[in-house]
Amino acid sequence: MDDVVADCGAVGEAVVFLRYFTDLPDSRQPGKVAYPLDEVLLLSLLAVLAGAETFVDIARFGDKKLDFLRRFRPFRAGTPSHDHLGDIFATLDAEKFQQCFAGWVAALTGAPADIIAIDGKTVRRSFEKKAGKAAIHMVSAVAARQRLVLAQVKVAEKANEITAIPNLLDMLAIEGAIVTIDAMGCQRAIADKILDRKADYVLALKGNQGSLRDDVAIFAAEQKDNDFKDTTISRDETVDGDHGRIETRTTTVIHDIDWLQERHDWPGLKAVVMVESTREIGEKIERETRFYITPLALPARQLGPIVRSHWAIENSLHWVMDMVFRDDECRVRTDHAPANFTALKHMAHNLIRMAAGKDSLRLRRKVAAWDDDYLASIIAR
Repeated sequence: MDDVVADCGAVGEAVVFLRYFTDLPDSRQPGKVAYPLDEVLLLSLLAVLAGAETFVDIARFGDKKLDFLRRFRPFRAGTPSHDHLGDIFATLDAEKFQQCFAGWVAALTGAPADIIAIDGKTVRRSFEKKAGKAAIHMVSAVAARQRLVLAQVKVAEKANEITAIPNLLDMLAIEGAIVTIDAMGCQRAIADKILDRKADYVLALKGNQGSLRDDVAIFAAEQKDNDFKDTTISRDETVDGDHGRIETRTTTVIHDIDWLQERHDWPGLKAVVMVESTREIGEKIERETRFYITPLALPARQLGPIVRSHWAIENSLHWVMDMVFRDDECRVRTDHAPANFTALKHMAHNLIRMAAGKDSLRLRRKVAAWDDDYLASIIAR
């Protein structure tokens, strides 16, 4: 066996991501570690890339793919059981894991993201009913144009996204970027932090900023009725049609808002964005008006796409995590394991998305399970 291991593992194929996890603390007692942490991380990521959704799946992948795994590392003791894997991920420091992840992605992308969308998602089956533990909530940052996860943080128990977003921003290189956040993140302290980091924001405006939102809505309605004769605006309209649905979006940017700043003194505020959408599905018509605030002095034809880019986190991450990675069915629940397993799936998401070819993400993942060389090429990034 030792000769086989030496032949297979002495000169392993490139595994770039492990370079960024060398500082991840391992709480296991030195001298009694049968399964080195780098091997555990490699096994787990390869298994998730190939379709694994639980620690049981990962353990079975290790049993069946040991020769393949030894192309990268020795795996002298083989691979751990599912219980052992669960224990390891439960004790790994989730915050440190997420910091390593952020460093890896920064190197993976090579250039800072120009638009960063931030939003949260609950891992629905991560609750522990007997222990009275609620399902975890993760807040993620996505490079909207590249559709890659940049970082994520777990929201502390009995807290919310307002406290998690500043921690997430601290992990990111945001200088020169535009940060888009849904209404929960529309907070003065968050806006200040973004501006202090030499970035700009586009924040959704809803009821949690009651008087500000009400003032904007009343002013916009009055000006619209008056054809915006008393203020300075720019407008843009787009029409999209898909699967029997026609959606018309009219973006109006109100540039003359000195009166609003005098009343509310919001950090850096220079414009209000109003997006009116009309969806036609057969005979059914739905209308919606949404408001955003921003320090950007840009016309509607540029701000409209920026607002729309925020939806990338729904379409390119949340939907993919649910439909391709079966996130809402995941029952990983113990200690840090749910947060770490989510980060592991985000790593797989990024690598699958960057893989060569025009196949869907679902099909790429299946090919990764069928073709060892294809799987090896993905992990080499």
